[in-house]
Amino acid sequence: MTVVPRLVLSAPSSGHGKNALAIGLLAALAERGVDVAGFKLGPDPVDAAYLGLAAGRPGRVIDPRLVGVDRLAPLVAHGAAGAGLAVVQGSMGLYDAVGGRPEQESTAAAAAALRSPVVLVVDVAAMGQSVAALVHGFRSYDEQLWLGGVILNRVASSRHEAMLREALDDVGVPVYGALRRQDLPAVLPSRRHGVAPVVDGSADAARAVRRLGEAVAATVDLERLLGLARSAPPLPGPAWSPEEVLGAFTAPVDRPLVALAGGPGGSFSHPETAELLRAAGAEIVVVDPLRDEALPVGTRALVVGGALPEAYAEQLSANRRLCIAVAELARTGRPVVAEGAGLLWLARELDGLPMCGVLDAVGVSRDGLVAGYREATAQTDSVVAAQGTVLVGHKAHRAVLTPRSGQRPAWSWDGGTPEGFVWRNVHASQLTLHWAGHPATATRLVAAAATDPTSEAMPAQSGGVPV
Repeated sequence: MTVVPRLVLSAPSSGHGKNALAIGLLAALAERGVDVAGFKLGPDPVDAAYLGLAAGRPGRVIDPRLVGVDRLAPLVAHGAAGAGLAVVQGSMGLYDAVGGRPEQESTAAAAAALRSPVVLVVDVAAMGQSVAALVHGFRSYDEQLWLGGVILNRVASSRHEAMLREALDDVGVPVYGALRRQDLPAVLPSRRHGVAPVVDGSADAARAVRRLGEAVAATVDLERLLGLARSAPPLPGPAWSPEEVLGAFTAPVDRPLVALAGGPGGSFSHPETAELLRAAGAEIVVVDPLRDEALPVGTRALVVGGALPEAYAEQLSANRRLCIAVAELARTGRPVVAEGAGLLWLARELDGLPMCGVLDAVGVSRDGLVAGYREATAQTDSVVAAQGTVLVGHKAHRAVLTPRSGQRPAWSWDGGTPEGFVWRNVHASQLTLHWAGHPATATRLVAAAATDPTSEAMPAQSGGVPV
């Protein structure tokens, strides 16, 4: 078992300010010298990135659908190693679950799996004494829930605050802080930029996080919250270890160099991706698809994670030298794994802009967002998975490709046509996986990267375009 002081921040529903509060709480405590770690429950890499920026260590996505409920506690123990506080930011409302399985996938269920106290963030802008009934209902709904207290957001005045505190005191619920309506301004960069401001090391992103930290430090009782977090029992089971989950395998004699798309502030992949690749025997180097004009010397494989924002199509297209280098890497049979917008980057063009031209497909952006989990079956043997393997991934994209899949599709799922492309050692799809849920992908990719491409690895029916 692992001792990790921890809190789960949740809310009655989306829109109560838990994201800004989670970021601000981490930033405030980090400023005071507390070693902190941030986690996002659910598939959203953007929130996780800003939690990581505030904490000064990688923010991590922990999603019961993507990694399994049994891995939540081990992943938190791993990501919070040595930390004085771990903050888990919940998704949606406390008892909500997109997949319709709240008993397994809600924030409340995750808090139970983590044996963690929950702090409820409540927007009280249009609420008086009824806050007590609301919070009491959330506390009583599940007897296993450990509701440690609340933080009030968008309080109108000192009189309003006193009223709210008195009502909550009557039902025995501690109040750890009260923020006025102007205390949590919308300072974070637009979500259309995705994780890019964090990955790029943007000064604007750093200033926004610092501003949220100052707001929380001025309005929240940090010492009492730390006391609550320290009352959590040890996490069940040992910490997740990339070396242990890979088990016995034959490591390559030479460590092949695998390039991860990213920037100075991290990559577009989950942190566990790099950790698993290193454990599988790879050397990792980050390549910036927006600025670097060449792949690192000696690159044997490329991984483009699903957090690459679609909004950067113009910058990706303008970097012609890197597009040519990526196309050449793919043409020679080296492994290339592209998720999410990474697939669009490998296409012939996106919204009329030339891309890498690895795949004979054209992308077009649309207004509607395609989002949701998919239980996908691998249709083709690839560097990601063996044919017939069933994995759970997540989709979140606006652009669509024509055709939707190549001659050798990557995935299929119930109710949908085959999707994605497997060409030579390229695996490209708009489905994003969490490699902690399928660590064998790391050993498959590293083994392929360590092997010189052969004619068998480069079938004639490629589905690609000439490069």
